[in-house]
Amino acid sequence: MEKYNHDYGAEQIQVLEGLEAVRKRPGMYIGSTSLRGLHHMVYEIVDNCVDEALAGYCSEINIEIQPGNIISVEDNGRGIPVDIHPKTKISAAETVYTKLHAGGKFGGDSGYKVSGGLHGVGASVVNALSTWTEVTIQRDGGIFQMKFEKGKTVEPLTRIGDSDKTGTKVRFLADDTIFETLDYEYETLETRMREIAFLTKGLKINIKDIREETEKKAEFCFEGGLKSFVEFLNKNKEKIHENPIYIEKDGEVPVEIAFQYTTSYSENIYTFVNNINTIEGGTHLEGFKRALTKTFNDYAKSHNLLKEKDANLQGEDIREGITAVVSVKVKEPQFEGQTKTKLGNSNVTGIVSGMVNDALSAFLEENPNIAKTILEKCISASRAREAARKARELVRRKSALETSTLPGKLADCTEKDASKCEVYIVEGDSAGGSAKQGRDRKFQAILPLWGKMLNVEKSRADKIYNNDKLQPVILAVGAGIGADFDISKIRYGKVIIMADADVDGAHIRTLLLTFFFRYMRPLIENGNVYLAQPPLYKLSKKGMKDIYCYTDEEMAKHLNEMGRDGVSIQRYKGLGEMNPEQLWDTTMNPENRILIKVKLEDAIKADEIFTILMGDDITPRRQFIEENAKYVKNLDI
Repeated sequence: MEKYNHDYGAEQIQVLEGLEAVRKRPGMYIGSTSLRGLHHMVYEIVDNCVDEALAGYCSEINIEIQPGNIISVEDNGRGIPVDIHPKTKISAAETVYTKLHAGGKFGGDSGYKVSGGLHGVGASVVNALSTWTEVTIQRDGGIFQMKFEKGKTVEPLTRIGDSDKTGTKVRFLADDTIFETLDYEYETLETRMREIAFLTKGLKINIKDIREETEKKAEFCFEGGLKSFVEFLNKNKEKIHENPIYIEKDGEVPVEIAFQYTTSYSENIYTFVNNINTIEGGTHLEGFKRALTKTFNDYAKSHNLLKEKDANLQGEDIREGITAVVSVKVKEPQFEGQTKTKLGNSNVTGIVSGMVNDALSAFLEENPNIAKTILEKCISASRAREAARKARELVRRKSALETSTLPGKLADCTEKDASKCEVYIVEGDSAGGSAKQGRDRKFQAILPLWGKMLNVEKSRADKIYNNDKLQPVILAVGAGIGADFDISKIRYGKVIIMADADVDGAHIRTLLLTFFFRYMRPLIENGNVYLAQPPLYKLSKKGMKDIYCYTDEEMAKHLNEMGRDGVSIQRYKGLGEMNPEQLWDTTMNPENRILIKVKLEDAIKADEIFTILMGDDITPRRQFIEENAKYVKNLDI
């Protein structure tokens, strides 16, 4: 990798302000104090190592989760500067870890060409939110070390030995008085490290979990960069052309893009800026979409591939079945929002669009068979879109906003404030009847469904609009589907899936979640989808109040407390076995019920799981079942 030629010494470390606010308001700096925020601590330190790799000085990063949930991150980069900072009068390394907005990433004369992380505050924020932090630096022929407790220096930078190597090693223990848990999920960290390795071509990343006797570990290094990333994302999908289309160009804004078409009906485009996942897209995504639409239309028209009725392909037609990764490196990125989920640099749109248009035009001319295959799929998607439009217009004419017509089986609530309303999507008429009788009709609506519904993983939008099982759901939610979905129009703040605690119920939950993920994803991203948790058992004993148990462990505990003699155990096979009062008390009463919020922590992982479970390919599904069968509980035979 070409090295970014700029000095990297104390004078490149710029100080903007102190650390005081971080411990008082950790959520402002790291998103949350949940498991998500805990993992973000690791990402921040790793991002500093990756910045060294992007500058051309680091080739390997080693991450360890050590006993006691201690994190160790080591790289072979240049090492943080150890000389005295001219402004703070302490070492540059100590300045980086104790001063907010101090780092080598500010201004035109910074130590980095591009950088990720929290705009240079990552190291100090991690230090402030840790019980202790230990930093070891190899640089300038020596080994230097400093230690901190809760952001304050307890051992200033000291030379402890000699070395001809370079690099930085950071060990820290997150503060358990700030974070809800310190129990890192190895799989989550592994997924992120794999993603970073894909995005940083040639960088080797090793991750190891040595907390248990049997260690977990993985090594990642992808010379193919984003091409390898797309191949990984599509490994369980049927491709319509063998190799991903790959575009790379250096310049004012280095751009790397890879994409490939599959036989699926959903589009999956992932965008990154300086290795940061911009989940809301931004100007780089806009440029890619614009060029994709223009280039394919220009090619189709110039080669007479469009009939008059298909005169112009829409962007959504051209993106059907695409898997794409767009990565740009921007020296001074402008992000919308604290969480950096949308790129705002206006010049990036034209740069990406122009580059993709030139490279893709050349590719299509050189590969006419691939071009024709992709366009045949796009034209088919266009015809399906027109059929879906007609079906959608029919749905709109029936919609609540226009005619006050709602699904016939929906028992609506009286509250008009959507944020206070909730709809239970209930499996079966019997359970639906009990739910209607047991609910609080002021804010709870009930929508019964019957039978197995459509697997949308294998269906286009026109089939979905005409499906008699899904149409009531679309109407009840009231916000449209797909590209037309508008989160501001939802009729209920909580959409709760309530299905039996058996295999059929699990299947219905999966089908509904697949539908929400593929066609109403903002509903999940916004935290509006929940799973109801009905009890598995009712314990009854003469002279005692009935006890409802939601797990086998809970039942065993109550049995011991009640004394096993004279206790009758009822195993609920379905919601319909409960009368309205029982259903209200156990599953619908906000005072007692257990609801699981469906979260979208990782869209890439979610896409993979839905493809495996609901897609056409049987082999990965069999492998998934074989690997995970040992974790299954309460499976009805």
